[in-house]
Amino acid sequence: MTRREEDRIYNEYLAAAARAGDRAAFNELARCWEKKLVRHAWRLTGDPEAARDIAQEAWGSIAAGLKRLDDSAAFPAFAFRVVTRRAADHIRARRRQRALHEAIAAEPVAPVELDDAAVSARALQSALAALPPEQRAAIALFYLEDLRVAEIAVALDVPVGTVKTRLMAAREKLKTAFGVTKETIDEQA
Repeated sequence: MTRREEDRIYNEYLAAAARAGDRAAFNELARCWEKKLVRHAWRLTGDPEAARDIAQEAWGSIAAGLKRLDDSAAFPAFAFRVVTRRAADHIRARRRQRALHEAIAAEPVAPVELDDAAVSARALQSALAALPPEQRAAIALFYLEDLRVAEIAVALDVPVGTVKTRLMAAREKLKTAFGVTKETIDEQA
């Protein structure tokens, strides 16, 4: 049994126990999932402080909705969906606020020397941030949270086909951002 399978079984157990009213199980579920949910909110918003707030607020909705969750195995998709919706609300509010405060230009930052890995990580982070939020969410849930397409569909409350389309479009945009073309792939082969 892989670590991922063990985690899924443990999460199902905790979700079932929490659904039945076991407070200790809910606290353990929150402990196990807090970092994942904050990380997901951070990817969607690009703001670590907002991500922590969003994840914290989401736990209230998760606790309330847990009793209505029919299948404990659906907890990951359910939790990510709650955070995704909260993050979307935050992004909408931030856009409204930004429109009101068209603002202060950032001061130039002194160049910092980075190694290749840091440059690549920054380039990837920048490319992900440039994706539309719905594509960024699909990519993050698929590659970074290891959710299956069907689980992502539940988390984002969209059809499976829409998830596949978003993943395909996001992959194409990331290839373009990194200059990957059929010709560059052929050259490397």
